[in-house]
Amino acid sequence: MYRILTVIFVLLFSGVSAAAELRIGLIPEQNVFKQSERYKPIGDYIEKKTGIKVQFTIISRYGNIIDRFKSEKMDGVFFGSFTGAMAISMLGVEPLARPVNLDGTSTYRGYIIVRKDSGIKSAPDMKGKRLAFVEKATTAGYVFPMAYFKEHGINNIGTYFKEYYFAGSHDAAIDAVLDGKADIGCVKHSMFDRVSRANPRVATELTIIAESPDVPSNGLCVRGGLDENIKKKLHDTLIGMDNDPEGKNVLGKFEAIKFISTTKDDYTPVFDIARKAGIDIKNYNYNNE
Repeated sequence: MYRILTVIFVLLFSGVSAAAELRIGLIPEQNVFKQSERYKPIGDYIEKKTGIKVQFTIISRYGNIIDRFKSEKMDGVFFGSFTGAMAISMLGVEPLARPVNLDGTSTYRGYIIVRKDSGIKSAPDMKGKRLAFVEKATTAGYVFPMAYFKEHGINNIGTYFKEYYFAGSHDAAIDAVLDGKADIGCVKHSMFDRVSRANPRVATELTIIAESPDVPSNGLCVRGGLDENIKKKLHDTLIGMDNDPEGKNVLGKFEAIKFISTTKDDYTPVFDIARKAGIDIKNYNYNNE
């Protein structure tokens, strides 16, 4: 009984709900079941090391992230680079940490991909072809290619391409090109690499014809006003994982080397790409149309 009362007291005065639970959103960069499976060990590790339960919520669409963050009163989200930039601008969230990929980078790039046998090598070759984006609220899956198209004189994708649509996730966009449902796909390089490791056809049959500048990997951003002690626990737990044998094991399952500290300044390249695409992030209509 004494232990229960002590836990309740700590929770009430630490800024965490009485259920000792933080609601953390996950973006749908890949199949939702795979995404949930990938992040679960991270949540379990945080809970074990801090005593704070983490409830992950898979957000079905990139375009729902800002709305659901507000309506469901989430404490944080592992935002993509563009949704992170939006959340910084619209919600005042604070970036805490992001993973370092297996290739040693803590960033990713947008790829424009085609089949090797498509004959498409540049923007002029794309005219009249079918295009698969991911979602409007993604750097790699929409914002970068829009900047690329504008740079190459393509100002109306509705008339330039035979068809364009939103695949909903990066792995779905890759599969669309691989299976001939789209001629051109717009995806993030880290997902391209991950899918390639699982499916040898990707490297054999697809090629990259354009890539974006580096932008920050999906990082944990938390709401303004979250208790400073909680923020510090989350930050320090993630940053220290690579120095803990158990943490290293979890990182291996997550396909990362470690986590590093992240700040608002790391999102500057995202704002630059958006500007080239003609997008005002703070007033952006991020729902697919």
